[in-house]
This record gives sequence, structure tokens and C-alpha cells, in this order.
Amino acid sequence: ILDINAEAVAAYLNAQIEAGAQAVMVFDSWGGVLAERAFQRFSLEYTRRVVQALRREHEGERVPCIVFTKGGAQWLEEIAACGADVVGLDWTADLGQARRRVDDRVALQGNLDPNVLFASPETVAVEAKKVLDSYGPGNTGHVFNLGHGISQFTPPDRVTALVDTVHAYSRELRKKSA
Repeated sequence: ILDINAEAVAAYLNAQIEAGAQAVMVFDSWGGVLAERAFQRFSLEYTRRVVQALRREHEGERVPCIVFTKGGAQWLEEIAACGADVVGLDWTADLGQARRRVDDRVALQGNLDPNVLFASPETVAVEAKKVLDSYGPGNTGHVFNLGHGISQFTPPDRVTALVDTVHAYSRELRKKSA
């Protein structure tokens, strides 16, 4: 079943690439609950197969691949070596430590706790800045994102506060590092 699933996911993502997707992402929302050997055998192995089967270029443009394993920070180096361009992290991982662990081998995506979006807009802004600061100087190679999904009950004004803060604060950080 896992072989069939990996083939189907790769075919689906390749169809997305052919249709013009500018990036693709492989999600493993349950990998982090597995024991070490089970993760290697039943998750990472098939993630590698999917990534290796992807067409990484379309119409002369590179199509980046992002891999996300919820709860998978303990296997960060191995996930980073699977062939993806970007590794997504959930909110349980320290972004700065993750950056040091993978150096510049891959970009990192994440990792605001989605539950922060139920706090006040001011708190959302503070927490978003903490994520950006935790990545460290330069802020290149980081794709800001939630650590995993968004609730349908999230107040839209909190999402606006998040996006506005990330845009404004990222500009500030880039100016400081220039």
C-alpha cells in the first residue's frame, strides 16, 4: 500500500508541476508519532521515493520541493538529506537550533504555533517576531509559516495581523542585515 501511495503522490505532484505549480509540498502529518525505526521504514523511506520521482523543472524553471513531517524535528538532518529543497517545521522545534543543525543544506519553513492566532492581534505580532528572530541573522532561507494548519475558527483579523507583521518585520530585518 505504501508503494502505491508513494507512486500516486509523486504522479499527483508531477501533474501539479506540469500544470504550473511553482512549488510542491509533501506532508506527513503523523510521522512524528512513530518510533525511530518505524519512522525510517514507513515514513522517511517513502518520502524519499516521492521526492526522487518528482520532475524538478518545468519550462526552464526550478520547482522547489518542501517536505513537512509534523513532530519530526528529531530526524531533521535525515529529512534534510531526502532531496527536498525546504524542510517544514512545526511549532515544537526551535527554529534557530534547526538552522544550525542543517546549516545551508536546505531552507526551513515554519513554525508559528497556529493556536497563537486565537490571542490578541498584539500577541500575534509579538509571537510572529519571535519566530523571525529565532531564525537568526539574515533571514534568508526561511519561509515563514504556521507550524501546522489553521483552524476554521481562526479570527480573520488575527491572520491579517500575522501577515502584516511578517511583511513589515521581515523588511526591517533585511534592512538591518544589508
